[in-house]
Amino acid sequence: MKVLLIKDVKGTGKAGDIKDVKDGYGKNFLIAKGFALHATDEVIANFEEEQKIKAAAEAQEIADAKELAEKLESTKLTIKHKVGANGHLIGSVTNKEISEALEADFGIVIDKKAITLDKKIKATGIFTVDCKLGHAIHASLKVDIIGVE
Repeated sequence: MKVLLIKDVKGTGKAGDIKDVKDGYGKNFLIAKGFALHATDEVIANFEEEQKIKAAAEAQEIADAKELAEKLESTKLTIKHKVGANGHLIGSVTNKEISEALEADFGIVIDKKAITLDKKIKATGIFTVDCKLGHAIHASLKVDIIGVE
């Protein structure tokens, strides 16, 4: 019996493989547990079509991430933060604050967890932060911190 594996099965193969297995193993375990489908021409054609759609979607995500990276590289974000009497910031500028400022000023939505700060920003000046955009694409964003009383 030929089956199309839709999940990895230890000792049998990886998802997407077409394997020739014994009838009982195929029907009673692989198909019954949802690890495989009976490998008919229609099932194989549908699986290949789904793989093409997934590949196209992933290529689009990568293109969007690269475009966003270029946009972030050319952007300079300005954040106004309260300063104390000694001229130092009260508290620190957080990745959440940077994320909210990006969305408010430029309409760029990046999750706060994707913004990495090397160290806490506790002073005024220009800092570079790393933004993870997915698919191993990173962008450097320049953040200008201005003190406000």
